[in-house]
Amino acid sequence: MQTIPLVIVTPVYEDREACSQLFVELANNFGASAFVVAVDDGSVREPLEPDSLRRAGLSGVVIRLRRNIGHQRAIAVGLGFVADELPNADRIVVMDSDGEDRPATIHALLDALQSPQFDIAVAERKSRVETLRFRAFYVLYKIIFGALTGRRISFGNFMALKPNAVKRLSAMHESWTHIAGSVLASKLRLAVVPLDRGARYAGRSKMNFVGLALHGFKALMVFAEDVLVRVGLACVVISIFAVLGALAAIVLKLVGFATPGWFSVALGVLFLVFLQTAALTLMTLMLSGVAKGGTVLADAYRDFVDSVIPVSAFDRE
Repeated sequence: MQTIPLVIVTPVYEDREACSQLFVELANNFGASAFVVAVDDGSVREPLEPDSLRRAGLSGVVIRLRRNIGHQRAIAVGLGFVADELPNADRIVVMDSDGEDRPATIHALLDALQSPQFDIAVAERKSRVETLRFRAFYVLYKIIFGALTGRRISFGNFMALKPNAVKRLSAMHESWTHIAGSVLASKLRLAVVPLDRGARYAGRSKMNFVGLALHGFKALMVFAEDVLVRVGLACVVISIFAVLGALAAIVLKLVGFATPGWFSVALGVLFLVFLQTAALTLMTLMLSGVAKGGTVLADAYRDFVDSVIPVSAFDRE
């Protein structure tokens, strides 16, 4: 079986123009050596056409999903397809289709992956083109993520992988929740490559603030057990202080140092704090069980696939 030097996995959702430009850029940088796995995430208004690949002179497949399942799951479908159907892939790159992940910088990721000491090369952003508000919330997100999980996350979906890394990630149910988080949880050896972020080829991003916030929460779900431990310990500490405060209020009341009405207000507030910390611990425990209770079958991605359309660069007119 002939080895495929480079496989590009990219999710596409209602972004035909930008994706077509990506294919042209990939062809300019890698020629016929690039094999594209484009996952159309249930597009309705602008479904991805196989001709977009063919006109660029690229071979690959267009995987059309039965419905929209989200950016991260679409990538998981692509990785599952590669692990199952393309065992002869030498290097696999995951990237967005809108131009923010620049094809010209793939070489830097592949160079870092030459070392036998690394399984995955991930892109850490040196510069961004987002608004000041987005960058401020991103910094806040990284601080919260580090405090709750004890880990540092500084990369997204843009990465290059060896075949063993693809097989490992496709077998992890965390990949269906958050790709970058699952990479951290996989314990694979990472090479971090600082890269500049590009601008979109066309159109506007479909990710709003709510979607970004949800994406951040999903990263925390991957490490639900670690979050549970830290939140639980914080709640225990707060509860202890609440109980000690209540005991102090009772002692002050008995010795006559409490002003009228002060004792009932203080005791009520401290009791509410105790109940809220207990409820927060219970909710975190339940979410941890939900997040860690999933399993993934080897061919789970097939449940979402409507059709797989092969495309050959030699079919160009």
